[in-house]
Amino acid sequence: MRKIELVVVFILGAVLNTVNAQIIPTFGDSRSGSTGMQFLKISPDARSLALGGSFVAIANDVSAMYWNPAGITHTDTGKVNVFMSSTKYFGDISANYAGVVSKVGKLSYLGFQVFGMNYGTMQETTEFEAKGTGRTFSVGNYYLGLTYAQVLTNSFSFGINARFANEGYPNITVNNVLFDLGLKYDVGVKNTRFGINFSNFGFNVKPDGVAQVLKFNGSTDITNFTTVTVPGVFRIGAAFDPIIGYTHNLTIAAQLNHPTDNNETYAIGAEYSFKKILYGRAGYELASDEQYLFPSLGVGFKLLRNFGGLTLDYGFMGKNQLGNIHRISVALNIK
Repeated sequence: MRKIELVVVFILGAVLNTVNAQIIPTFGDSRSGSTGMQFLKISPDARSLALGGSFVAIANDVSAMYWNPAGITHTDTGKVNVFMSSTKYFGDISANYAGVVSKVGKLSYLGFQVFGMNYGTMQETTEFEAKGTGRTFSVGNYYLGLTYAQVLTNSFSFGINARFANEGYPNITVNNVLFDLGLKYDVGVKNTRFGINFSNFGFNVKPDGVAQVLKFNGSTDITNFTTVTVPGVFRIGAAFDPIIGYTHNLTIAAQLNHPTDNNETYAIGAEYSFKKILYGRAGYELASDEQYLFPSLGVGFKLLRNFGGLTLDYGFMGKNQLGNIHRISVALNIK
């Protein structure tokens, strides 16, 4: 067991020292708008949306591959766990996610995830044709990921993600390989648990393709681009259950988020369950640039069937500029 713990420490040190994302920013420098691939910061599940994003310590389903890969060790033992979600934003913008997790060893788990974001069809405009050229274009992003997690002790587990991410624009594309590391520790008192996650560690990369820039003397092709970094995030959180029971159960969670391209934020959330069938959730994120209109809210419903189990979750968030965000998640636990 000592050797396994040393391996985890080695992996953590290697990730922190070989990638270019900064955990501690340079003082006096502005971090806002300093990275690309912003879609990597979009969570996939309705449950965490309703909890205001305070999920790194709770993560215990397939969506843990995003929040804390160590959390997939808490999925239903001996089953294949399938998860799908869809998010609707303003305009024609939408995001979709799917993932699957299975136990592959006595103490090890393997997962696969895919995320896609579509911004709809947009009208092309230029400085000289501000009302449109008559042409349209589309922008899309996606990532594919493989997750491995293992239980080290009765209270400690770790997980690691490897993802391929793509950000596509007309005639230009950005590709990167990313890594995430998650740790989870269960104290055992009042179901208290702690979670730590280092997300989106990637190398600086240059976009590929050709960009046309219109000037008064004609168009110019640009092929030499500035390198693009990814939005690394460090998260640490805690959760506990002040009320524990089959009929009534209450979970309280708090979390600190430290992104490399913005200010720190803080999240709090609460989840109440009735007979492990009906769930009510609420949460709030503090210090965010984009203010909440009111706390995020959500409900959930879990139904046990002969094949395993079915879970339906809905999350809602209202913001001043982004407007209302609706997310639906469906999870299947198959024996």
